[in-house]
Amino acid sequence: MITEYAAAQWDLELDDLFLTIGHRFGRVELRRRMRDYVRGLLAPVARKNSWQLAEQAGHRTPDGLQHLLAGSRWEPDDIRDDLQEYVADKLGEADGVLIIDDTGFIKKGATSAGVQRQYSGTAGRTENCQIGVFAAYATTLGRALVDRELYLPKSWTEDRERCRTARVPDEREFATKGELARRMVLRALASPLPIAWVTADSAYGQDNRFRRMLEQSGAGYVLAVPKSQFSVGCSRIEALFAQAPDEAWEKISCGDGAKGPRVYHWAAVRLPAVAEFDYQGEAPHRMRWALARRSISKPDEIAYYLAYGPLHVTVQELVRVAGARWAIEECFQAAKNECGLDEYEVRRYVGWYRHITLAMLAHAFLATTAHQAREKGAEQVRRQGPSGSQWRRFGDSWQLVVPGPRTCTDTEADATR
Repeated sequence: MITEYAAAQWDLELDDLFLTIGHRFGRVELRRRMRDYVRGLLAPVARKNSWQLAEQAGHRTPDGLQHLLAGSRWEPDDIRDDLQEYVADKLGEADGVLIIDDTGFIKKGATSAGVQRQYSGTAGRTENCQIGVFAAYATTLGRALVDRELYLPKSWTEDRERCRTARVPDEREFATKGELARRMVLRALASPLPIAWVTADSAYGQDNRFRRMLEQSGAGYVLAVPKSQFSVGCSRIEALFAQAPDEAWEKISCGDGAKGPRVYHWAAVRLPAVAEFDYQGEAPHRMRWALARRSISKPDEIAYYLAYGPLHVTVQELVRVAGARWAIEECFQAAKNECGLDEYEVRRYVGWYRHITLAMLAHAFLATTAHQAREKGAEQVRRQGPSGSQWRRFGDSWQLVVPGPRTCTDTEADATR
């Protein structure tokens, strides 16, 4: 149950966030529309398009909110930078993990920027859709989406008239999803986000340029790769683990899922070092690994990873990072279900970036408030004494209140509230 106090705190914290980004919107009216839009994304609105968000905000028409996305002057990349600083402040930890993945947005027609029939992992099949490449940030405090890029297929970038109709900038040329991912990683590493690790699925992990970029930047990684992947010291990674003895496999949890700990059999082997990237002078300072994750109930199901990290890293830490990759799927689900990430009705390039960025901002706010709520709950638990006793504030001091068989008076009850 949400109390009046909790609702007031929610509003205060949301207003603080609006104050942080408000200077990015030059006019008062534009700032108000931005506030109404984000509040609508956080509200229990059936479908979060401009019409229903306008109704939620008390606007007679959706024109103002549509102008916010299509015709007004503000830069969504500035909001992205503020978002990264906000997440770093609220959820940042030294061992933070940056996660790269893409998701599909099913669309009708052929005029929305970047739309075409293409494979969508979200749908699990080829659909008429847009593809967005995203970065998420995850720590023990929470997880949030922190960057995004719209993938433009060659059918778009080679048709400049079509691009101009969708307001795609003339300088925007074709870039693979891997190239978009590299740009986001470099931006994140230059941001206030404390990042120790990067992880991604095999679509990105098999990209040699992606791995080299991470090694040159000094970031550790645990990247999924296909079974045919070759690397230093192994022609095919599946062959490397095919003859592994039984004792090489260790049962380790890679984090909690919806049904509890996600436990698999894991095997790890150190790979030869590369002088160009793994040494400082004469001394090695980084280590390479190959990992395999085997299902306990279905031992034929094996996933493979390449890893790169500090000399002191443990296999348990590498497994933790590999397991963190699922956090971005949870971000996609929450941002779509609760913040309307996929419920936009914009067709132009800039409209996509503006809606997606504001939806990411709304999701990051939910992630930070959820963390704060857990912290308050943990603080209450820490104040619990033995046998159900509880610490409670009396004026400027704390007192241990121990429940007993006696029923307290109304005055005593009021004093402990």
